[in-house]
Amino acid sequence: MDTKTVDELCAEQGIDIAQLAERAGLDEKRIRAIVEGRWTPSPQERDRIADVLGVTREQIAWGHKAVISHIHGHGPQ
Repeated sequence: MDTKTVDELCAEQGIDIAQLAERAGLDEKRIRAIVEGRWTPSPQERDRIADVLGVTREQIAWGHKAVISHIHGHGPQ
């Protein structure tokens, strides 16, 4: 089974974050954090988002995205 991110599914369906939030009944800031990979949604949030996107929650790739930023030091040598 192929999985896609929320961002990919929204792009395919022409839905922006504000529309997804409104249709799912969730806060836009929460949806943005989910799309950006900064928040892993609860099972209930997953179901609401999946319903809007017309897929099951198992068809969506959830989870955090690793963002590497070198705040201190010289970075890779």
